[in-house]
Amino acid sequence: MNYLMLSVGRRGELMKDFRSSMEEGSRIIATDNSPYAPALYFADKQYIVPKIDAPEYMDVILGICKKEQINAVTTFIDPEIMLLAENRERFAESGVEVLAPYTETAKLCFDKYEMFKYLREKGIRTAMTWGTFEEVKAALDAGEVSLPVFVKPRTGSGSVGARKVLDIETLHAAFEQDPSLIAQELMTGEGCFDLDADVYVDTISHKPVAIFSKRKISTTIGGANKTISFKDQKLFDFVQEALSKFKFNGPIDADFFYKNGEYYLSEVNPRFGGAYLHAYGAGVDFIKLIDRNLKGLENEVQIGDYEEGVVMMMYDSVVIKKNGELAK
Repeated sequence: MNYLMLSVGRRGELMKDFRSSMEEGSRIIATDNSPYAPALYFADKQYIVPKIDAPEYMDVILGICKKEQINAVTTFIDPEIMLLAENRERFAESGVEVLAPYTETAKLCFDKYEMFKYLREKGIRTAMTWGTFEEVKAALDAGEVSLPVFVKPRTGSGSVGARKVLDIETLHAAFEQDPSLIAQELMTGEGCFDLDADVYVDTISHKPVAIFSKRKISTTIGGANKTISFKDQKLFDFVQEALSKFKFNGPIDADFFYKNGEYYLSEVNPRFGGAYLHAYGAGVDFIKLIDRNLKGLENEVQIGDYEEGVVMMMYDSVVIKKNGELAK
C-alpha cells in the first residue's frame, strides 16, 4: 500500500509507527509546504507543495496521488480536513481512500459552536457553550453558570488562545478583542477529569471498531503530553452512541470530560491525534486496521483491547540534514 501523508510537520514519531506496522513493499509519501518539516524525512519520498489555501493546491495533491499510485490519503492538520472531505469523489476517481470524515461531519468538527448545538440537538451530553458575550452574560445573570468560565477559539486547533477567565470584565474584553471566541462552563472540581479517546471508525462498516481511552496527566499547547490508559465500558458505550450521529471515516481523536459520574463529549478532531502514539505503544494499531480496510476487509470490533495503567510521556527529538539533503 502507498500512503500519502499531508502537512506532516513535526509528526515524525507517527511516521515511524506507520513504518513499523506497514507490510513490506508499502511506502509513505509525505508533503509539507516547508523543507524544514522534520517528519518529511521519515517518509520514502517527499514533496514540497503550496500552502493549503493556494488555488492549485488540490490539483497538486491529486497529481501526486496518480504519480505515486496512492491507496490512502490523510492529513495531520485540522484546516485541511475539509479540503479532503470536499474532494472525496475526485480522490475516489483515482482509487484513493480518504481517511477523513464526510463533508457535513467535517464542518461540525471544525466549528466548535456548531458542534455544541448539534450535540444538544441529538441529546449527547456536552459542556454548556455560548457563542457571544451576550449569551454567556445572560447565562451568568440567570444563574445557569458561574465564573470562572473557559474561552477558546470557535475554529482552529492546537489549543491556541484557550484560557480560563476569572471575571466579567476580562470576559467582555476577550470577546471584544476576538468575537470568534466561544465560552464554555469550566469542567473542573473534585472527581472531574479531562479525558481523550483515540477511535478507529471502520471505512467499510462505518462503525467504531477500536477505542483507546486515556486520562490526561499533563497538557501543553497542542494537546496532552502525559497520559495514562484506563478502561470503562460506560465510556465505550457513550463513544459509540455519540459517534453514531456522525459520518466519520478512519482515525479520530475525541476529547471528553468526566463529571459527577457522567461523560461529556467536548470536541472531535477527525484525524490521528497527537497522542495516538500512546494507543500505538499500548498495542492499538490503527495502521493495520487501515491496511485491512484498503484490502476490502471489514475489521472485527476490538474495543478496549489493551491494558490499563500504561503511561505515555512525550519528549522532543531532532532530525539533522545537510542543506543539500533537504526536500525540494
